[in-house]
Amino acid sequence: MPLLWFAMAGLALLIFVADTVTDLEIAVAVLHVVVVLISVWTGRPRTVLIVGLACSLLTVLSFFMTVRGDTEAGIANSSLSLVAIGATTYLAIRIELADLAVRRAEADLARISRITMLGELTASIAHEVSQPLAAIGASSNAALRWLSASPPNQAEARHALNRIVEAAERAGEVVERVRRLVRRAPPSRELVDMIEVIDETLALMRGKLRANAIPLRTELQHGVVPVMGDRVQLQQVLLNLIANAVEASLEAEQGNREITVNASADDGEVSIGVTDTGRGLSAQAMDHVFDPFFTTKEDGMGIGLAISRSIVEAHGGRIEARAAAPHGSTFRFTLPLARERRRKD
Repeated sequence: MPLLWFAMAGLALLIFVADTVTDLEIAVAVLHVVVVLISVWTGRPRTVLIVGLACSLLTVLSFFMTVRGDTEAGIANSSLSLVAIGATTYLAIRIELADLAVRRAEADLARISRITMLGELTASIAHEVSQPLAAIGASSNAALRWLSASPPNQAEARHALNRIVEAAERAGEVVERVRRLVRRAPPSRELVDMIEVIDETLALMRGKLRANAIPLRTELQHGVVPVMGDRVQLQQVLLNLIANAVEASLEAEQGNREITVNASADDGEVSIGVTDTGRGLSAQAMDHVFDPFFTTKEDGMGIGLAISRSIVEAHGGRIEARAAAPHGSTFRFTLPLARERRRKD
């Protein structure tokens, strides 16, 4: 971003000098529209407006500082330049505002999708919270017994209180994961450990996996370099893929159900895959599975995988679906590692 500002300032100054000192009877200042168009890359309508006003000011200032040439021609050229700069600025702002509205709509749709998914995971989340709460109750009773003994056993009571603290922290972690998923917040860019994201996602899904008797196998390469992205959005991708894998695995007989989640890093990117043992997808479904509103479920909306693709691609990655052997499907997405991304930038 600083380089972008430096480029805009340098180009605007160069145009200003050329417009002021040259004897050419042409509208040199009209080239300021290039600076306005460059400002669009910032993605901020206010910045585009400021740059447009600055370029207009430079054009007027150049007119008054120019001592040579025909005055009428100078007025005509300056007026033409101001009209071009104003029109370009107006259109650029309109486009940026429309693009901003689209991004907000996409963010709201993604948030609705997360909330809908969490609604489906209510039983699983309740189970993950009830376990530490039950541990808190048991440890509290134990602490009371140790303290009411004669003489009180302070050491055992302290151990029981420590277990209460640990159980409360576990319950708090589950609640915080849910809060992050439903919170309305703008997309962020931070270093994200994808192994941690996988562990947190599986913690939310563990109850649903247990309730449906679906074994889970993980193949995670620890120590992977983090990626640069939005933690909540990336967790949403994993939730979508694992939730779909659960539904697909229910189509198999109970003894043949299994979900595998693997993660590895190679060639400057991290690859994460989710494999189920369901019936799999047809060749036609494979071609359209990431299209908006395409679904193979009777009650599906067809937005989960479409949102997942948009999130992955916004992070500079790619996502694909393929058949698994001997049956089932594998959904895999890759993301550039933060170290490689900074090197490219």
